Amino acid sequence: MPRTDFNNLQAFVVVARERSFTRAAAQLGVSQSALSHTIRALEAKLGIRLLTRTTRGVSPTEPGAHLLSTLAPYYEGIEAELAALGTLRGKPAGTVRITTPDYPADTYLWPKLSQLMRDYPEINIEIDVNYSMIDIVTERYDAGVRHGDQVARDMIAVRISPDVRMGVAAHPDYLAGRERPRVPQDLTGHNCINLRLPTHGGLYAWEFMKDGASLSVQVRGQFIGNTSPQLVAAALAGIGIGCAPLGLLAPHIAAGRLVPLLEDWWPTFPGYHLYYPMRLQSSPAMALVVAALRHDAPAKLTEM
Repeated sequence: MPRTDFNNLQAFVVVARERSFTRAAAQLGVSQSALSHTIRALEAKLGIRLLTRTTRGVSPTEPGAHLLSTLAPYYEGIEAELAALGTLRGKPAGTVRITTPDYPADTYLWPKLSQLMRDYPEINIEIDVNYSMIDIVTERYDAGVRHGDQVARDMIAVRISPDVRMGVAAHPDYLAGRERPRVPQDLTGHNCINLRLPTHGGLYAWEFMKDGASLSVQVRGQFIGNTSPQLVAAALAGIGIGCAPLGLLAPHIAAGRLVPLLEDWWPTFPGYHLYYPMRLQSSPAMALVVAALRHDAPAKLTEM
């Protein structure tokens, strides 16, 4: 195949990898129409259809999937080598992609990584806020964030936070004229604010712990959200009882905007960890991200 087709092959790899002409065009810096023309020209030259196009997106055909599996490692190797050139000029560079829930993103990642980007203008950070248990290798993320007990054993894990305590609270207006819950089971008689978990498609069962015994309660209520700030906002609006990281609830409890409930039952979870695959070489940019986020204080229980 003539060398002039190498750019067309790269275009195919990006489209097939992203499964979207929109995202692929943004990555390649071309228009969607130009990219679509490039793929059609490649398919015409090869005499075979490589991609199936639907209203939902793009997926490789069987020959396309075979071609992608053959080409992708070569292009990924080239990308890695180009990123590694940053070390030769003494300036770490490149993009680090991280998937994380919203609470650690706002509380632990952004304050430190915003400073890192100021110190190293050639390092780009992409943070995808997501509650799904994403396979970071398959989805091409450099790292993910989970509680320490949720990280797979074949990953490198670096603690980035103290242990995290959850809290339960409600607005004084909601509690007015209502009997406050004394044990977690009492929550079934209250309007509770639910969290939708995308991985399983179900609602989060509130977890509690007391005297070494754990308990889960499936609650019901008017409002369902999929981020922690939504849950706190609903609680502040007096919609019902909310459950969220104590770091989000504590300022409102201190100010009297929320009333703590079931404090003896609040559970503590292992701190958040940044995790990433074991690789022979780590990019200088990734190494700086890990160093910036590392939580070096001794592990201990905390309300933040």
